[in-house]
Amino acid sequence: MPSNWSKGQTKETNLSVKKISDTMKLRKIDNFKVWREKMKLEGKIRSVYPSFTKNGDLAELMGVVLGDGHISKFPRSEELTIFSNSSNKGFIKRYSKLVEKFFNKVPYVAKTSWSNCVRIRIYQKHISQRLGVPFSPRKNKKISVPRWILSNKGYVARYLRGLYEAEGSFCVHLPTSTYKFMFSNKNTSMLGNVFRLMKVLGFHPHWTKANYNIQISRKAEVYQAIKLLQFRIY
Repeated sequence: MPSNWSKGQTKETNLSVKKISDTMKLRKIDNFKVWREKMKLEGKIRSVYPSFTKNGDLAELMGVVLGDGHISKFPRSEELTIFSNSSNKGFIKRYSKLVEKFFNKVPYVAKTSWSNCVRIRIYQKHISQRLGVPFSPRKNKKISVPRWILSNKGYVARYLRGLYEAEGSFCVHLPTSTYKFMFSNKNTSMLGNVFRLMKVLGFHPHWTKANYNIQISRKAEVYQAIKLLQFRIY
């Protein structure tokens, strides 16, 4: 075989490369150990992943990841992806910056070729643990609100902002004077969390279980909630 026969190949795409990889793993041979240690010393590869500072920004990022995010686990890393409509430039900019702030890494931001969707994506170790958000899928998982968020109404509002930015909507039907500020999700525990937290902030939500949503319908409260959560204000 030519010396560059494996160029562009991986163990997922080439059986010979997979055999070499499996043999090295079995014999505990690490070809990249010296290079990896050098990169760590130079600060080009992280070796420490400290816990995040608990504040309003973290509460909001947790909320948006629970709503529009996906966390996957791989053998050597984890992947966080936040999805957005490509027309929502404010959302994309805001949450790209929050991801960069906490992970100290500029995320990959790109529109998919097959839909009107933009992905904000990073790879790093211990994402789920540090962020406090379980791996996907989360539809049937019980989601609890951390005590540090519950102890501060400002953090509660930021947590709810992230959730509503991801899964919320505001609609008005003037002929019938109908006003709706809604949060929709098929995870029952998340619906319960939003219902209780909106009550903590002084609102009177209604839980429509058949449609998987939490609604605020009083006109004054709708606008108060939008203002408090800074909904879609970028």
